[in-house]
Amino acid sequence: MKIQMLCALLLTLMVGCASSGSRANGKIKVLVLTGGHEFKAEPFFKMFKDNPEITYTAATQGKTAEAHDREDLFSYDVVVLYDSPSNLTDGQAAKFLALFDRGIGVVVLHHAYLSYPMWSECERIAGGKYVYLEAQMTNGVTSSTYKGDVDIPVTVVAKKHPVTAGLQDFILRDELYRNMHMRGNVTPLLKTGDELLAWTRVEKKSRVVGIIVGHGCYEDPNFLKLLSQSSRWTAKRFAAG
Repeated sequence: MKIQMLCALLLTLMVGCASSGSRANGKIKVLVLTGGHEFKAEPFFKMFKDNPEITYTAATQGKTAEAHDREDLFSYDVVVLYDSPSNLTDGQAAKFLALFDRGIGVVVLHHAYLSYPMWSECERIAGGKYVYLEAQMTNGVTSSTYKGDVDIPVTVVAKKHPVTAGLQDFILRDELYRNMHMRGNVTPLLKTGDELLAWTRVEKKSRVVGIIVGHGCYEDPNFLKLLSQSSRWTAKRFAAG
């Protein structure tokens, strides 16, 4: 009996070690949220399909954040926000905030900075906000602007950070947001002139990457590297940097 119990205990330990090892060495599990803004779906999702380090699930949101009601929400390593819903319920807000209690990484990408325009907590977590409603323009806050399909000179200001490792200054053809309302509690990664294009921050147990480009530069190798390394860093496959 003692020998059987010992064997069962050893088997349990071996299974546990195997599970931990496969999680650490396996693919990064990514949830990609879209909806609320037009985009070219085929080349956008190709970025994730072609990334050998990840496995991804796509979910679409409408005017509210129904994807936060998913039963499997907390099973992902990273959530990529490429959506722009206007509203969310109290329950959906609580589940969004719970991501950071659980250490799930978040990448906030381009027009996701239009999401929940009146929710200051989302703005704080994301590191900034695209301002487009009159109700947002108080206490000296002015409207953000954008210009599509322009050559953006990109300066890498954090060359040693894991998200930007291997990147050199480059020109990116994409849509550019200007005069974003920034919260100032971020670590800059990329700039154009005096304005930030990408940054990181830490929210509770989670790593967050903010990227305001990404409208249509889906085939640019520098952008692909930035997005891939953002997934790896927020999934904690890289050191903190």
